[in-house]
Amino acid sequence: MPAQVIDGDAIAARMLESLKQEIEQLAASGNKPHLVAVQVGENPASKIYVRNQQRSCEEIGIAYTLDQLPEDTTEAGLIQRIQQLNADPAVTGLILQMPLPPEVDAKKIQAMINPLKDVEGMNPANLGGLIYGKAMPGPCTAVGAVELLLETGVPIRGQNAVVVGHSEIVGKPIGLLLLGLNATVSTVHIFTKDLPSFVKQADILFVAAGKSQAMWLRYQREQKKNPAAPLPDLSPLIPADIIKPGAVVIDVAINRIPTGFDDEGNPLLNSKGKPAMKTVGDVDFEGAKEVASHITPVPGGVGPMTVAMLLKNTVETVKLQLGREQLPRSSERRR
Repeated sequence: MPAQVIDGDAIAARMLESLKQEIEQLAASGNKPHLVAVQVGENPASKIYVRNQQRSCEEIGIAYTLDQLPEDTTEAGLIQRIQQLNADPAVTGLILQMPLPPEVDAKKIQAMINPLKDVEGMNPANLGGLIYGKAMPGPCTAVGAVELLLETGVPIRGQNAVVVGHSEIVGKPIGLLLLGLNATVSTVHIFTKDLPSFVKQADILFVAAGKSQAMWLRYQREQKKNPAAPLPDLSPLIPADIIKPGAVVIDVAINRIPTGFDDEGNPLLNSKGKPAMKTVGDVDFEGAKEVASHITPVPGGVGPMTVAMLLKNTVETVKLQLGREQLPRSSERRR
């Protein structure tokens, strides 16, 4: 029986509708959420992300401000600005737009953001709170991905959960959240010797490696130096034949890669004469949905939840600053 496809768009829409009511209540008491996005210089990709952030905030009643700093802003200058925003009572949430200039230490800056205004959940205090199960804003993509698992209603306690990828922003937080739900958690990564043996044991599988994207970007760099560089292997990291029958599969990766190549090794072109691209995850979706019990699509799975969790965290920070009880965390709602 084909897997049930987890509709991230629909789940995120329900979450946002619920948030609207909370925001209206906060605004009525003079505590309307105000999210400030800090950006150094201009970046085309970041510009699109910022525009989407602003639109999403405005749709549910969150005030949004882009605080754009000059390209030559130093690390010291950025820290000074973050401290000013930390001290501004009119600002309830802060988000640091990436990328930053190479000479600026992103982790250092994230650590400077007031934990009570940290809507991305990346301040070390908020990340550390995951270990203790504290109700604090967590990394948006990680929390959103686990929320999709909870939406399936499948048992989690004692199940074998495997997380492929160990980044600070996704893989590691997912592992901590799953431990909080009493799953038995294994984390595998690029240095794991036998990835298939772990995946085959997974009752619950999270994949957040971005393998195809990394291969495509590496190929583009190599081709500039060597036009005869061999074509990259853009096949899915997780083929269907290593997925345990009945597993829940949450594909977190978003890979933007060519649809294919011609005989000369050039990307196929679309009707506008530009490389024809597609968005895929790390899992062979078509094959996996014949094996798994539940699976997320890419796009339309974890992506919408990342945005929804950013907005939820923005509401959470207001409540934390007011000293009110926070919305229950996923692990507190369902065990």
